[in-house]
Amino acid sequence: MFISRELRKRNIAEYLLYMWQVEDLIRANELSLERIESAVVKPYALQPDAQQELLSWYGNLIEMMRLEEVAEKGHLQINKNVIINLTDLHLRLLKSPKVPVYSAAYYKALPFIVEFRTKSNGRDKGELENCFDALYMLWLMKLQKREINEGTLKAAEEISRFISMLSLYYKEDEEGRLDLDDE
Repeated sequence: MFISRELRKRNIAEYLLYMWQVEDLIRANELSLERIESAVVKPYALQPDAQQELLSWYGNLIEMMRLEEVAEKGHLQINKNVIINLTDLHLRLLKSPKVPVYSAAYYKALPFIVEFRTKSNGRDKGELENCFDALYMLWLMKLQKREINEGTLKAAEEISRFISMLSLYYKEDEEGRLDLDDE
């Protein structure tokens, strides 16, 4: 939770990928708070108050996963809301003549997004969710020490560059510093 709080302020894309990782961590521990306590929380040797706060956070996430029926797959609504907010900003950025560099990054990444969408059967998902799926998949492949071909690395680089830019604009927007108006 402490990491998520900091990431949420600093970089929305890293926050979302982290939260997807937390969802998978909870699933790997079979939505058991006791297992998460022993495998995830206790090894950090936190102060009792911090440990209790972290356990409470995991407990709340477990309950939400059960209520939202994403215990086996899918994402929590709080994480879906991040995608919704990013998509809204993405569309505003594409419409604005003030940020042509953003549109350029998007159109440079678009062929890779489309290719990933086709290969992963992600047609029912939005483009941004496909981008995050691609980045998460790459992270998992690295974690598993699987071989990653040059084409996949190039695609991930372009998608990552695009998502990084979107994250920077998101932070500016959250801070009230982003002006996309024509006037």
